[in-house]
Parts: sequence; structure tokens; C-alpha cells
Amino acid sequence: MSPSTPRAKRPPSTRRRMAWMLVLFAVVFGGVFALWAVMQKGMNQFFDNMPQPPVEVSTYEARAERWTSSAEAVGTLVADNGTDVTTEAGGVVQQIAFESGQRVKKGELLVQLNTANELAQLRALDAAASLAATQSRRWQELGEQKLVSLADVEQRVTDAASTRAQAEAQRALIAQKTIRAPFDGVLGIRKVNLGQYLNPGDPIVGLQALDPIHVDFTLPEQRMNQVAIGAKVQLDVDALPGQPFEATISAVEPSVDASTRNFAVRATLANPDGALRPGTFAKVGFDLGQAQDLVVVPQTAVSFNPYGNSVYVLVDAPPEVKNAEPAQEGQKVPQHVVKQRFVTTGPTRGDLVGITDGLKPGEVVVSSGLLRLRNDAAVLINNTIQPEAQAAPKPENR
Repeated sequence: MSPSTPRAKRPPSTRRRMAWMLVLFAVVFGGVFALWAVMQKGMNQFFDNMPQPPVEVSTYEARAERWTSSAEAVGTLVADNGTDVTTEAGGVVQQIAFESGQRVKKGELLVQLNTANELAQLRALDAAASLAATQSRRWQELGEQKLVSLADVEQRVTDAASTRAQAEAQRALIAQKTIRAPFDGVLGIRKVNLGQYLNPGDPIVGLQALDPIHVDFTLPEQRMNQVAIGAKVQLDVDALPGQPFEATISAVEPSVDASTRNFAVRATLANPDGALRPGTFAKVGFDLGQAQDLVVVPQTAVSFNPYGNSVYVLVDAPPEVKNAEPAQEGQKVPQHVVKQRFVTTGPTRGDLVGITDGLKPGEVVVSSGLLRLRNDAAVLINNTIQPEAQAAPKPENR
């Protein structure tokens, strides 16, 4: 080939074309993502700097109080003695000597079963026992005179004792058919009728001793060293609302139930008029004797969260907030902002909660409207309507 002949151009390689395509792709999509990032940053700055309308809230001034540590439990009233009166021997009801709901004394006759046959047998046994006793004395005299053997004398004495024992057994059987009150108390509703045959163990009537009366309740094992015999507890009974009662701890179970990790406690109180009845629900409260200084606020003022409990404390607004133009004509300019502060909560009492750390007496906290708040949010105070904040609330029935 002549040197003057021009060379033909070679087409670009496939690898170079792919490289240029990747560069073009990166430039295009990089520009798209960069534009998206700039727009997102601008939107975030806009929303972050956008003025928030003030939130209307109610407030509460935290106050210092000294609370005595207390605990509550659910209890049940229990009679001092309580049973279903029954019979040990079967028979036909011949006499009913009580009325339903009657107060009775120990030993008073309640029911008499038919004992005509047993009385007849008793008379025969008494006669046989009397005869056997007379013969025993005669044989003893003969034995002293050596007219009969000692073995015969002993046999006669044994026969007399055996006959007397049979008469006493018959007398005990008759006594079993005479049912009497085993203790003082109040009878329930009669469960038998005249002429009815009673089997041994059939219930006749309930009997409850109401004075004194006990309240049984359980406490967790952590309270084992916080209760002692002789300590006072307070009772509230739903059956008698508004009538508090005071009882004295009379027994503490020495062991803890392994299934519930609770132990049983019994308190006793006088019940002369029988107003308290066994089986009634009772709310038991008692002081633990440990006084504690707390800062008290309503429970509605605390935001309870898994990562920590907090309150919103009212502080003066900065000048830029106080001097800002209202967003709407006639709208008030906020004079306060809120600061979120984490606190340590303690015991509760009614609508109130004690703060053990993080809050001082006299500081003002937000008591309602917490869900709409954030840190440094401007607020308007409106205390026209406030949440309940009582240590012993008494809600009305509606």
C-alpha cells in the first residue's frame, strides 16, 4: 500500500460505549437526587421555621405535701363463727323452735326430731341398769361374806356397768336428735319442714356469729415486714358507702403462698349491730408509717412513657414570642412557653401523684393539653375548666 493512502477509521469499541453510557446515567440520576435533596432540605427548613399557633392549656401550681406511705388491698368479711346447723342422727322433724333470721343464744333449741321409740328403749335400759346395779351390790355383799366366788362378783359388776353404758348411749342418741344452737349468732333461712325426714348431715339452717367480725385479705410478699399484729386498718364497704370502719390486725399467715407469692392477713372489728355481713366485699387501706415529703401535681400533668415520665413546666416566653404579631386578628399573644422536663414519680393518691425528683414546689405545670405540646411550644393559659385534682375523689352517679 502506498504511504499516501489514508487509513480507514476504526469504530469505537463496545467497552468505551458502555463506559460513556454509565457516566451519562450517573450524571442524570445524580442530578435528580441532588435536586430532590435540595427540595427536601428546603421543605424541612420551611416547616422547622414555620410559626406554630399557640396551644391553649390549663395549668397547676405544684405544691409540697407530706404523705404517709399507704397500701390498699381487697378483702372479704368473714364471720367469727359460721356454719350450717345439721344433725348427727336421722329422724322425722317433730318440732321447729326458731324463725328464719332470729338471733339465738348458745344452747337454745332449734329442732326436735321424733324420739318416741328411743325414749321407750331408754326407759327399758334404765330399768335394766337399775336392776343390774342392785344385783351387783348384793353379789358384792355375798362376796365379802365368802358365799360366792370373786369371779361371779366381778361378772355382776361388769354386767351392771355394761347395762348402764347402754342406757347412756341411748340417752346420747336422744340428745343428738335434739338440735341446739352451737354458739350465739343470727340464723338464716329455714331449710326444713315439719314431718320431713332428715338424714345425718342434712342442713337445717345457717348460723353466723356477727360480733366480732373479721376481714381477710392478702398482700404481696414484699409487705411481709410492713404489717404487724395490733396495727390498725381502715375498711370501706360497698354495701355501706360513706361509712368508714376501723379494724385491728389479729393474725398474719406465717407462710407465703408459693403459687401467688401472697400471704394472708386477718383483721378484726366489733359489729354489735350486725351491719357488716360475712361475704361482703371490703376495700382495706393501711398506713405503713413512713412519712415522705413530695411535690404533688395532678396525674393528668404527667406524660407516662416507657423511656421516662415527664411534665411540661411553664416559663416566660422569649421577646421574639411576646413581641410577635398575632396570626389572626383578635388572637392573644402568648406570654409563656413550655419546657419538657423528666421527673421521677412516686406514690399516687386519688387524682394526685407525688414527684420525688425533677420538680420544685411553686413551679407551674401544664395539667391538660399535653398531647399537642412540644418543647418550647408557646401556650395560652385557660383555667376556666380544669381536671379533677383531689386526694380522695368522690365521683357522682349519673
